[in-house]
Amino acid sequence: MPVEVKVPSFGDSIVEVVIGQWFKKVGEAISPDDELVEVESEKSTLPIVATHGGVLQEILAQPGETVAVGAVVARLADAGAVVSAPAAPPVASASTPPATNGTGPAPAATTSETIVMPAAARALAEKGLSAADVTASGPGGRLLKEDVLRHSSTPAPAAPKPASAPTPSTIVTTTTAPAGERVVRRQPLTTIRKRIAQRLVEAQHNAALLTTFNEIDMSAAMALRKEYQDKFVEKYGIKLGFMSFFVKATINALLAYPAINAEIQGGDIVMHDYVDMGIAVGGGKGLVVPVIRSAEKLSFAEIEMSINKLAKRAMENSLKPQDLEGGTFTISNGGVYGSLLSTPIVNPPQSGVLGMHSIQERAMVVNGQIVARPMMYVALTYDHRIVDGKEAVSFLKRIKECVESPLRLMLEV
Repeated sequence: MPVEVKVPSFGDSIVEVVIGQWFKKVGEAISPDDELVEVESEKSTLPIVATHGGVLQEILAQPGETVAVGAVVARLADAGAVVSAPAAPPVASASTPPATNGTGPAPAATTSETIVMPAAARALAEKGLSAADVTASGPGGRLLKEDVLRHSSTPAPAAPKPASAPTPSTIVTTTTAPAGERVVRRQPLTTIRKRIAQRLVEAQHNAALLTTFNEIDMSAAMALRKEYQDKFVEKYGIKLGFMSFFVKATINALLAYPAINAEIQGGDIVMHDYVDMGIAVGGGKGLVVPVIRSAEKLSFAEIEMSINKLAKRAMENSLKPQDLEGGTFTISNGGVYGSLLSTPIVNPPQSGVLGMHSIQERAMVVNGQIVARPMMYVALTYDHRIVDGKEAVSFLKRIKECVESPLRLMLEV
């Protein structure tokens, strides 16, 4: 009896997903825990895993389609069952050209454009290629990311292959323009990008946002890091970064000013006696904010390990929904991209976000003398509905004091 493969629940907030690349073809043997297909939600990209063994009998949802959680996307037959291969997609036939009285050549037959999958579209853009340059090998003539990578490693490209007509849910690249002409490309927003856009607009419309600034002398933190880096790596197997200093300092400040760790729900202020710290990172498909749970209980090494693990998952698009849920405060480090100063946007329903920036040596007056010091601008954007200006300024000053005197973090004072 066939077994239905359904879209599992990836979290309470996710109600639909977009079908990505199928890893198995009809007729292939399937073992339990095999990854069948990749799906993209509003938060991350995840595989659907087989819960039973057998043979892939039928694929019911094609790449690019949006399906609801719980929908059947494939069926598995019992092991040993004979499954017929899917019929080859029809190739659009050329229309018969009208007869002409002249002696010139007849017009060439036209073919439909290639269906380009989202990952393939990004790879094409990165390598400066068009869909016509690459031979498609996916189901229904679809162009996959692997096709683009294979083409890039081949000296002589193969002739383009005709494919079936595109569906509304797929990305269609523009036709090749003559050399020297400007080209406009259009592609739909990904599910994740739509969610990012929605949340950023929500933050601007629903909160009274204000940003305050300060600057931090990084001399003490840099000296401490340099002195103990080798021993830290030897003991924990991971480097000591500046992010753990700021996470620790922010936790210290949040416990001192709990309103910045709270949120508004209806007519109530919800206070949190714990810190679930969101760390904004650039993933393979856009900005994501994975969460370190109960960060106030973690050591420097545990914080560094958590950040490293979550950042790696983000780059591999393998974050799980539970990695992104919740969070009571967020830290965003634009300094890794060279940002000198910015005004970060809060991540709703949180009430604050700390922005870190690049470290630059600047002339500072210390004890009446002008000296060069490694300085970092920091910014706190907060919801003025729940956080007063005095609290916000004091909060940022507390972070400054902790980072400039790292022993405070060790002693938790």
